Amino acid sequence: MKLMADVYGNPMRPMPKFPQFFSFNAFVGALLGLLAISTVLGSFYTVAAESEGVLLRFGKFVKIVDPGLHFKLPLGVDDVVVLPTRRQLKLEFGFGSQGFTNRFQVGKSPADEKSMVTGDLNAALVEWVVQYRIDNPKEYLFDVRDPDLTLRDIGEASMREVVGDRTVDEVITIGRQEVEVAALARMQELAKLYQLGIRVDGVQLKDVNPPRQVESSFNEVNRAQQDRENAINIANGEYNKAVPRARGQAEQTLSAAQGYRFKRINEAEGDVAAFKQTLEQYLKAPEITRTRIYLETMAEVLPKAGSKMILDDSLRSLLPVLPLQMGSQSGNAKALEIR
Repeated sequence: MKLMADVYGNPMRPMPKFPQFFSFNAFVGALLGLLAISTVLGSFYTVAAESEGVLLRFGKFVKIVDPGLHFKLPLGVDDVVVLPTRRQLKLEFGFGSQGFTNRFQVGKSPADEKSMVTGDLNAALVEWVVQYRIDNPKEYLFDVRDPDLTLRDIGEASMREVVGDRTVDEVITIGRQEVEVAALARMQELAKLYQLGIRVDGVQLKDVNPPRQVESSFNEVNRAQQDRENAINIANGEYNKAVPRARGQAEQTLSAAQGYRFKRINEAEGDVAAFKQTLEQYLKAPEITRTRIYLETMAEVLPKAGSKMILDDSLRSLLPVLPLQMGSQSGNAKALEIR
């Protein structure tokens, strides 16, 4: 074996020969295998139950797919954008909750969002929530750039417009529901006009407060209004109790009077009918009827008069009569002589 020499002429040992474990063909086969596996795995995708998928072919809209396992062309030919169309989303204005999943839920400057001026040139700190859904995925992806941010702008503009048309008392106390309804109608109108592919479901006011410099004064006014409403409610309650009771008593008195009236009328009519019958009999036999009436009257009156003695004018002495009367049974005997 011929030895190699270095630059100084010294002999060098030959390089050892290593066995070839991988050939070029094996490397290409492995690469093709990995590519095939990647192609097969990339041909299937899953859409969650609360979402819908938008299938794109070379970036162009093809169709909307329902939840479940689906097939697509691999190698970047088809692409799928999954949107949570069946889940209600929300945007928070003037504050931010913790642990949110929608990256557009909280604004960049909540303090600026909630600072507003009312129609009577007073300041108010308004916090509200907008609830919405993605109802048209095609419009949501292709018609408007950043539809969620556009919806935030619409929500803030609509609320400022509505608050600017009302007084601070209406916004803070008595007109909260009207503000929510008006803001919701305005947002729905603008979302439809801009073709955001979004349906606004609700607007809810959270906290509406005056600026901290005048918060104590506003609280006093609110307490006074609440006391006024409470007094009115108490008065209405007393009215509702007293008036029906008085009406019931009046009805009862009227009913009793009507009953007494009919009773007296019936009694009078009965007396008239009895008198007419007696008069008819009297006209037929006056003497007999007069005597009968006299006897009936005396039989009714005398038992109520107690012990009585009726004496004749020709009686000379009362003493012979008294023992007989005192000795009569029960001491209540009556001497009756008809002259």
